[in-house]
Amino acid sequence: MKKPIYKSNLISLTITAATLAILTACATTMQSETKQTSSAMQMPHNTQQKAVVYQVFTRLFGNTNTTNKPWGTIEENGVGKFADFTEKALSEIRNLGVTHIWYTGVPHHAVINDYTAYGISQDDPDVVKGRAGSPYAVKDYYSVNPDLAIDPANRVAEFEALIERTHQQNMKVLIDIVPNHVARQYQSLGKPAGVEDFGESDDTSVEYARDNNFYYIPGQEFAVPVAKNDYQPLGGDKHPLADGQFTEIPAKWTGNGSRKAQPDFNDWYETVKVNYGVRPDGSKDFPTLPAEYAKKDYRAHFKFWQGKSVPDSWIKFKDIALFWTAKGVDGFRYDMAEMVPVEFWSYMNSAIKMENPDAFLLAEIYNPKAYRDYIHLGKMDYLYDKVDFYDTLKPVMQGKGSTDNLVDIQARFADIEHHLLHFLDNHDEQRIASPEFAGSAEKGKPAMVVSATISSSPMMIYFGQEVGEDGSEETGFGDPSRTTIFDYAGVPAHQRWMNKGKFDGGQLTTEEKSLRDFYQKLLNFITSSSAMMGEYAELHSVNRSANHQSYLADMFAFARFDAQQKLIIMANFAQRKSDPFELIVPAHVIIAMELNDGTYTLLEKLSGATDLQMNVVNGVGYIPVQLQSLQSFILEIQ
Repeated sequence: MKKPIYKSNLISLTITAATLAILTACATTMQSETKQTSSAMQMPHNTQQKAVVYQVFTRLFGNTNTTNKPWGTIEENGVGKFADFTEKALSEIRNLGVTHIWYTGVPHHAVINDYTAYGISQDDPDVVKGRAGSPYAVKDYYSVNPDLAIDPANRVAEFEALIERTHQQNMKVLIDIVPNHVARQYQSLGKPAGVEDFGESDDTSVEYARDNNFYYIPGQEFAVPVAKNDYQPLGGDKHPLADGQFTEIPAKWTGNGSRKAQPDFNDWYETVKVNYGVRPDGSKDFPTLPAEYAKKDYRAHFKFWQGKSVPDSWIKFKDIALFWTAKGVDGFRYDMAEMVPVEFWSYMNSAIKMENPDAFLLAEIYNPKAYRDYIHLGKMDYLYDKVDFYDTLKPVMQGKGSTDNLVDIQARFADIEHHLLHFLDNHDEQRIASPEFAGSAEKGKPAMVVSATISSSPMMIYFGQEVGEDGSEETGFGDPSRTTIFDYAGVPAHQRWMNKGKFDGGQLTTEEKSLRDFYQKLLNFITSSSAMMGEYAELHSVNRSANHQSYLADMFAFARFDAQQKLIIMANFAQRKSDPFELIVPAHVIIAMELNDGTYTLLEKLSGATDLQMNVVNGVGYIPVQLQSLQSFILEIQ
């Protein structure tokens, strides 16, 4: 860390008229501000530790094959296995600061590979995206992807062994559940005795019946979508089932809700929509939760549903979740949760919590207006904070946005901030380092610091993010910039860290090693910092006003603190160093931190440097500082 232009003990006490006006206003209001939680200050949580989720695309993680032929077969491009998550691999992930691993793509989904020797029917390329298949077109919820097993006949046992290895490394296991839709050709071989497949007892003569698992288009046959942009299944490779035909009589609604017998090519045509008792006109054919249940815990929700008649699909998915919970899975990531009624989530999540009160339940939701319902009524633990937080940070990282908007976002969601999981990379989003996003993993550093420290919510990273993976490979279905979720591939930067199964970073470049070291320091800090579960106070507004020529819209600063630890955090998103300035810590924050007038040494937690100080004068804090290009500080007040 470079020293600031000012020496800390030569702090200037010159205050502009604008600054004086702001500080006077702060002093006037500080008594009321310290008595109540406001949009700028959030009260601490009872949770003991901040969570870090490591999302890993399971079939890509252990693959050492570097061929990456577009539309390559499993033999040509290779595939990772459950067994590739060795004790060494898992210990290195744990050492990164990870508390939970989300193993993406575990449930058995449609895949273009011949497993008929194991009794598995072949999937049709006309309704499968990619050669390896989408993990969100699940074919058998009571089994796992046979690609991931050394012995496909033993695939569930191999996954159970992975659960055990993960637990031995003191990490929790998450897998996907996709309640909104299933594969076009669902067929469970692993279901327990007495369990029916989805749709097995449906009345297919009607569009809708409450206990049908699917919606139907009576009298019409399904037709494969008309391809666009010269698309051909499997890149044009010959396959006996790739004939532009798929038999489905009558046709079902498609996963994204399309009611056409021939869905559009951009629809989720590889899946069918699951019926949760929502009639085609949108009305509900099931009991609704009284509004007061928003304030009740999962036990009360569980009790509410006892003895009530609910749609068959509810029961099927609840049983699936409890099946995996009994095998040691510690939680679930729910795909497109807002496309399923909130009452179902109350029903299923409360049942899961009755079996495992510590279950980690994470939902993919993109409608901020529904956040509180899915948290309070649906009993979700965490939701994606994409539409506001991520979507604001992305243009800032690209050099065309302002951090000013973060102030309002944090204020609007102050009451639920703990439930809004942060991320910069995941399987749906462009890689930070891709040219289509930021073009450099370094540009993600200030965003990582802000994302990881601004709230008590979990932080998620996507495997390879910590070594700057750019997702640039053209592998078949889908576009570069996002690491493929549809085809067999290797992940180059991650493979350099993996180093042919040694998991020691032996092939990483100097820059990649430095980046991973940054992630490791940051993630280990947030999981050990008590202040991360404490209060938040934004410092951005006062500094934007008082330091308008030196503290710009591509900077952001805030405080995090509790009785044990007091932090000042600041980040520079610009690719240029800032002018020197004095960061102002307003009086109401100084009072909340219980600091007196005087000089305080500041320990920078990522570098260990101690060459910054804060002077508190007349109840207001001043930190002389200059931020280098893309530099962030996490300053602990000593």
